[in-house]
Amino acid sequence: MAFLRYFSISLILLSFCATAETDYHHYAFANYLGSGVYRTEGQNATVVNIPLSFDLHRTETESVVLHTPLSLGFVDFTWRDIPDGDLPTSVGTATLTPGVEYRVQTSSTHEFQAYTDLGVGANSTNGHNVLIYSAGMSSLLELDFEQSKPVWVNRVFFAGYNSFDDAAKETYSAVQSGFDVGTNYHFQVADVGVEPRLFVVGYWYFDKLRFVTPFNEDVMIKNSLEAGVTFAFSRSLGWELFNISHLGLSYRAGDGIQAWRLIFDFPI
Repeated sequence: MAFLRYFSISLILLSFCATAETDYHHYAFANYLGSGVYRTEGQNATVVNIPLSFDLHRTETESVVLHTPLSLGFVDFTWRDIPDGDLPTSVGTATLTPGVEYRVQTSSTHEFQAYTDLGVGANSTNGHNVLIYSAGMSSLLELDFEQSKPVWVNRVFFAGYNSFDDAAKETYSAVQSGFDVGTNYHFQVADVGVEPRLFVVGYWYFDKLRFVTPFNEDVMIKNSLEAGVTFAFSRSLGWELFNISHLGLSYRAGDGIQAWRLIFDFPI
């Protein structure tokens, strides 16, 4: 249940409102918003997040994890290229936001998580670089409801950047709350147990977001609601630094925005 560390592919365009003339926000918060297609000063950038992490300390009740997520942006790539089978080829933006996450099992049914990050972002298309910082807390409570084992998740977090080149800066903050509920239906694939699970989560943004849609006008949002289904695995698949614990699909909507997300980890 890693906090904001899932690998996702979102079928949406994302951007932030900013007062600065130079547009930094199209990539500075990429690691915290998920992968997607971003508008970049007249260009389009497809961003892919690669979450890398390893344990610094682990016991039965607590752990300290070092994350080094890398986000890469591929310029001059749009949704219109997908039907033709074209793939992005030019890396235009990159962010590296290492950070430490602390998790503690406060009881048999409750886990508390907190994290802090400090990293950098670079845009090779215009030479602008930013300092990126973020922090947050979350609470995960397992509820006693028959065999579905629902988890109630509440999170609050923020991220910000400061430009190395001028006085530009911006912040992003939000609170989210949602439920992840099991179906109590289990099946086996090879040596891995699988359970379909359903989830729903609401997002409330302290700073308005501008969602840049592919073919329509930009949409300003204050909140959004997401629902989806995942297949939870009895053990993670992959290798030491990168692994998959869930596989699923979700739909998000709010204030006129619509998005699909492919999920590879705990969804909330």
